[in-house]
Amino acid sequence: MKVTIVGPGKVGMVLAYSLVLRGVAREVVLVGSNREKAEGEALDLTHAQAFQQIPVKVRAGEIEDAAGSEVVAVCASVPMPAGLLTRNALAQGNADLMKELLPRIAKVAPNCKLVMVTNPVDVLTWQALQLTGFPRERVMGTGTLVDSIRFRELLSEMLAIHPDDLRAYILGEHGEHQFPAMSVAQSGGERIDDTPERRALCERAKHFGMEVFRKKGNTCYAIGQSAAYIIEAILLDEKRTVPLSVLVDGYLGVTDVCLSLPVVVGKKGVERFLHPDLNAVEAEQFREAARAVRKVIDGLE
Repeated sequence: MKVTIVGPGKVGMVLAYSLVLRGVAREVVLVGSNREKAEGEALDLTHAQAFQQIPVKVRAGEIEDAAGSEVVAVCASVPMPAGLLTRNALAQGNADLMKELLPRIAKVAPNCKLVMVTNPVDVLTWQALQLTGFPRERVMGTGTLVDSIRFRELLSEMLAIHPDDLRAYILGEHGEHQFPAMSVAQSGGERIDDTPERRALCERAKHFGMEVFRKKGNTCYAIGQSAAYIIEAILLDEKRTVPLSVLVDGYLGVTDVCLSLPVVVGKKGVERFLHPDLNAVEAEQFREAARAVRKVIDGLE
């Protein structure tokens, strides 16, 4: 089981380290613009994996070395500008970068599952579909998975229920136009009541990423772990239900845009697209998110 990580920066290396600790991949290839740094990272990880029970081969390579990968994770990004206020500020630069990378990935690894991590993830997941020609089952973005986990952690404290036992999703855009799907949130078969206090938790969760960025200059641990979670579900065929950025094909009247919806992830990639029965307010929030993401896509050169 081979995984290639394109972009072994802070996020990419948290992902690589997580895969080594989990022992789910047998080979991890690091592809970066700085080959010497990628080789150093691979060597360091090789020494670390010697402490693990399950051996994982870690090496640096070029995009051509992605051949035969079951999963390719794209974490590469243009440099983050100081004072970044929105992920969409990275849209044009990273869209240009993807034009260089994704067609080459598709050529050498035509059967891989593609996990997009780079921001703005909804825009770039849509672009990945256009540039690779892959079916929508094999292209997914990390989307609101990390937002949903943050939301569940906050909700867990309020409800005194373990976050793993909460079925509560943040849907829509991984950004300003995300929203909690409280109309379908539940635990143990009992609905979680929709209250202003609980919706306020979503607002807190929404801004955590930018807060971390302002305080330390990047986010890496949570998003790296979320990518590892997705890849593990693919490699082990776990059939996990997670909110990911995928191509929306008519749900609530939305088409030709990528947003986060609950999907079932397994060996084939996205094995089932779920369509929660949202209330009227949430449905409009989903459509509003679609319009916002589409506007960014249409603004790309």
